Amino acid sequence: QGVMEGCSGTIFAYGQTGSGESFTMQGVVDPSSQKGTIPRAFEHIFERIQCAEGAKLLLRASCLEIYNEDIPDFLGAGTKQKLE
Repeated sequence: QGVMEGCSGTIFAYGQTGSGESFTMQGVVDPSSQKGTIPRAFEHIFERIQCAEGAKLLLRASCLEIYNEDIPDFLGAGTKQKLE
C-alpha cells in the first residue's frame, strides 16, 4: 500500500547459496500457487495502476545481487557492470 502512496519499497531475500532465495523471489508460472514474491508484487502494483485515474506514476525496479563483494543490477542497461 505504501508503494502506491509514493514510498519506496524493498523485497529482500537473504540466505546461504542454494537455500531457495531465487525460488522464493521468482517461483514458477504453473501452477500459479507457486508464483514468487516478485511476480505477485508486480501483479498487485499493475492492478492498482490500472485503477489509478488522473495520477502520474513512475515505477522503477532493480534486481541486485550481492556476491563476492560485487553488486550487479540484473535489470540495468549493463548487467555486467558492477555498481559502486
